Amino acid sequence: MGELFVIIISSMLVSNVVLSQFLGICPFLGVSKKVETAVGMGAAVTFVITIASAITYPIYYFILEPTGLAYLETIAFILIIAALVQFIEMVLKKFMPALHASLGVYLPLITTNCAVLGVALNNVTDYAGESFGIGFLYSVVRGLFTALGFLVAITIMASIRERNEHNDVPKSFQGTPIVLVTASLMAIAFCGFAGLV
Repeated sequence: MGELFVIIISSMLVSNVVLSQFLGICPFLGVSKKVETAVGMGAAVTFVITIASAITYPIYYFILEPTGLAYLETIAFILIIAALVQFIEMVLKKFMPALHASLGVYLPLITTNCAVLGVALNNVTDYAGESFGIGFLYSVVRGLFTALGFLVAITIMASIRERNEHNDVPKSFQGTPIVLVTASLMAIAFCGFAGLV
């Protein structure tokens, strides 16, 4: 149980996929203009990373590794992630058309989100010595809490960006520069907080 707690805290806070590993920066910066859109993207990424972690781990250990095809892990994982993203896109288009429209091009880009692929690849390598049951559990828990860390970070960023729209920002910092400065300060503050944990 102690190891699960360490995985949860590490995945969500200490090794936050966006703020300390700098994976998934594109959707983090691109979709964080409004809180509701950021939460929608964070929820979609959470679903994809969690399910991808649950699917890729057994595929690697029961299909790719025993057949000597482990070198195809990246291609196989990308195909799995692409299928999950297509499923999410169809569901959002059918049941939440406003969210689907607001996410725009960023929803299909989850397929190429390096955070999703990075978590799947890290799970396979980091839990290689564990028994399948323990490794699978750790993989799914790590995927879920890494994704929740992404959700928290993108929601905070969107809140700050919405607030910055009403602030008196110097002309040279308006637009992209203030977003990059804000993201940098968030990463510094987050890493400082992670150092205290």
